[in-house]
Amino acid sequence: MKIAILSRNPRLYSTRRLVEAGEARGHEMVVLDTLHCYMNINSREPSMHYQGNALHGFDAVIPRIGASITFYGTAVLRQFEMLGVYPLNESVAISRSRDKLRSMQLLSRKGIGMPITGFAHSPDDIPDLIQMVGGAPLVIKLLEGTQGIGVVLAETRKAAESVIEAFMGLKANIMVQEFIKEAGGADIRCFVVGDRVVAAMKRQAAEGEFRSNLHRGGTAKLVKISPEERSTAVRAARTMGLNVAGVDILRSNHGPVVMEVNSSPGIQGIEEATGIDVASKIMMFIEKTARTHNTRTRGQG
Repeated sequence: MKIAILSRNPRLYSTRRLVEAGEARGHEMVVLDTLHCYMNINSREPSMHYQGNALHGFDAVIPRIGASITFYGTAVLRQFEMLGVYPLNESVAISRSRDKLRSMQLLSRKGIGMPITGFAHSPDDIPDLIQMVGGAPLVIKLLEGTQGIGVVLAETRKAAESVIEAFMGLKANIMVQEFIKEAGGADIRCFVVGDRVVAAMKRQAAEGEFRSNLHRGGTAKLVKISPEERSTAVRAARTMGLNVAGVDILRSNHGPVVMEVNSSPGIQGIEEATGIDVASKIMMFIEKTARTHNTRTRGQG
């Protein structure tokens, strides 16, 4: 097969590993800088162009779209979908998972475990908003934040009120969530491919830090997950419509709760912590499922 990878940087570990895994299985792998793709949108012969040439003959596309270019990246992916190219993750599913509020509402609708989450606009609502999620300590999140940026732990009610007022003063969209203290600064990253968790690692926050992101100094190791955690991760990915996802779970006193569903999960951390060849498992999934126009939305919406 001829497979495109949408990635800003061909030297990134995840991009390199996907290229290696694909070529090892006999596929032609082409890395395309997402922002350098451009589209001819018309009703007769829509096309995708790159470096002065129209792109032809792709069987599948693997989107590695960073959060900062979600709008343009999903537009590029939609164009590939319109051309009948099979997307590993669909544009609609990526947009859905990137909207933190929408994704939480979808998880809630499906009855999937999640922290109590509050969302409000008016500063008049702050005291009741704090009470609604169980009071302090609580976590305050910018809707647009990634990799732990824009996430604040407010230890006291006064601190929570001050931080919320500050964010609202900047016209920022925020969520407040209950703080799962019993998780002890650790979360579980479940790497879902299709309807299976193919690898899982436990990420532990650095001393004095509550965010377990590896970018913030957290450490990772192989972990054995329970059937309930496995089921929760798969259901969360399916709810977003993602074929490949990194589902972040906290172990709470009332069972596993989903913190986030990531549509472009990094491969390096999970492969190094578990020793599992995740990139090859992704390629095997594409081989099994890639068909022309094999998308739920067919480029619509």
